[in-house]
Amino acid sequence: MRKPNDWGHPCPNPECTHYRRMQQGNVSAIATYRTQSGKRRIFRCHTCETPFAETRETVFFDLRTSEEKVMMALKMLLVRVDLAGIGFVLGVTEETVLAWLRRAAQQAETINHHLLRHLPVPQVQLDEMWNFIERKRARETDEAGASVPDGEDGRQWVWVSFAPEFRLMIAAVVGPRTLDTATKVVAATKARVAGIPAFFSDGFTCSLAALIAAFHVVTTFAGTGKRGRPRKPVCAPHPALVYGQLVKQKQHGKLLTLSTRVVLGAERLTHLGLTISTALVERGNLTLRQALAPLGRKTYSFCKDRERLRQRVVFFQAFYNVSRPHMSLRQPVPLRECTRHGAIRPRWWERTPAMAAGLTDHVWTFRELLTAKFEPLESQSISQ
Repeated sequence: MRKPNDWGHPCPNPECTHYRRMQQGNVSAIATYRTQSGKRRIFRCHTCETPFAETRETVFFDLRTSEEKVMMALKMLLVRVDLAGIGFVLGVTEETVLAWLRRAAQQAETINHHLLRHLPVPQVQLDEMWNFIERKRARETDEAGASVPDGEDGRQWVWVSFAPEFRLMIAAVVGPRTLDTATKVVAATKARVAGIPAFFSDGFTCSLAALIAAFHVVTTFAGTGKRGRPRKPVCAPHPALVYGQLVKQKQHGKLLTLSTRVVLGAERLTHLGLTISTALVERGNLTLRQALAPLGRKTYSFCKDRERLRQRVVFFQAFYNVSRPHMSLRQPVPLRECTRHGAIRPRWWERTPAMAAGLTDHVWTFRELLTAKFEPLESQSISQ
């Protein structure tokens, strides 16, 4: 018989002293009930006497549709199937699929919030991928023809910060190609990495200002006692900040020249022995375009609002990091550990980006991705 502290389900009552705490011995199973997906348990917290279902605070909570159909719809969203196709195959409405996507995106944000912390990455590659929402030319545009910062249609970019060593997507933001969006991407990356890694990007001018806004030192000057205004504080880039650009010159859509430029930290860049490159983040952009239907070129499956596109990108980010094995990260299985499964003897140990970064020790199943629960950050360690 299982012990109470082995169930791994936290108490959902905010007024309980064990609220969202796991493995505390206060939760036990009291009953079971039948669903379309099989038998499910009902638990009770002995501290506050609150009963709750096994699927509480998961994507499947309070859904009448079977879990298999929900997972099939969400999987199809990740393999470039549009909403009309999913509705036709599964016999559900597009609004229902979008409601499931909203739940999955919230779960993905929870996973990213708890797993992507203090990442020991030596370098980060930044890039933005063009896309549009509702129409290619917005109703309101700026002088360059791009969407205004508060616009909900027209040209929108998918911004990605990428850790090439682990093939890990650190942050993903959907927004216009402006300084405000670049600042959001860099700020989200700073909150998830340890220390100050080296940053590489294309020749977008706002990236430098966004990096300085996140990584800087402020020098203040003491008063001199003389008449006149005091000297204002000076904000300068952090001495450990390294930033390099890969500048591309194109003409009529064709690449003419490719050059590198060290903007900040040339001496430290030489000491680290890194090469200015954005090849892997651009390869990740291709993976995004091949996986999500709204990101495909010349498609009728584009999103009608920014929030729907953001939900798809965030959900794919979590799936890519923890549930999708990466071929370049696999490791050979030692001969002494090879075990034959029928007529096949596996030669490789599949790994995900999260496994390569030490965030988890196994490839997550799709159901685990949709039902994972976590303790509050203040009560868990980084290893969890």
